[in-house]
Amino acid sequence: MLSYLHGFHAGNHADVFKHAVLTLLLEALLAKPKPLVYLDTHAGAGVYDLESGQAGKTGESAGGIGRFWAQRAAFPELASYVAAIAAHNPDGGCRRYPGSPLLAGHLLRTHDRLILMELHPNEIATLRQTALGDPRIHLHHRDGFEGLPALLPPKPARGLVLIDPPYEVKSDYKRVADGLAAAYARWPTGVYAVWHPRLGVQRDQADSLLRRCLRHVPALLVTTLQVRPQTDDFGLHGSGMAIINPPWQFAERLTAVMPRLAAVLADGSLQANGWSLEWRKRNV
Repeated sequence: MLSYLHGFHAGNHADVFKHAVLTLLLEALLAKPKPLVYLDTHAGAGVYDLESGQAGKTGESAGGIGRFWAQRAAFPELASYVAAIAAHNPDGGCRRYPGSPLLAGHLLRTHDRLILMELHPNEIATLRQTALGDPRIHLHHRDGFEGLPALLPPKPARGLVLIDPPYEVKSDYKRVADGLAAAYARWPTGVYAVWHPRLGVQRDQADSLLRRCLRHVPALLVTTLQVRPQTDDFGLHGSGMAIINPPWQFAERLTAVMPRLAAVLADGSLQANGWSLEWRKRNV
């Protein structure tokens, strides 16, 4: 399906959570001087105008980056995330929001590589303009589910994969698990981060997705952030990231950030802590 456009949701609470986790993952990998590669299966347009008609129609960024930006000084651990946003807003505001490719591009060094996949023709066209002139970036106009295992193992054989589809259709959940299985079989030493939505009771498939993934990998470090109580409707009340092969001490760094991030992004209706972090292991 090619109907999904992230511009309607850019900068929402799920983006802030996802990009905070991504920042900490990349910084942990960058602690070593060896080159690395970043692969993004659903790269999107690269950067988003939060005052565009798309963003204005939903207003979701107000409850995400709008809240975080006002409290950004309280997150020294996410200084690189803040700096990546600031680099696209020289006037000091937060109108232009970088997606995961530009966030990664801001953090990575000259000897690192980015492999970005995007199928939507309009999104890839915008991404090409955004990435123009950056020799580290390699763009692929292709289905990320199909492209990921085909491009593995990468060179250098050290790095991070972000699997972040829109989940607009139910088959995306199965394709994530199947794609992860194929990728892990080809590159078992890579770090993988699988973003997934947390929806209403009748539509939430997060747990079944994680069970599917655990058929193919030995363990997942799963972190979630919830901004409002789960209800019976379709609404996105939170999201999660499942991480395979997390870097050393990554869990400790994430634990230090998540309570504050959850407090900033919560809409005030939660009666309990809005975040979690746990290991899930395959039953053998």
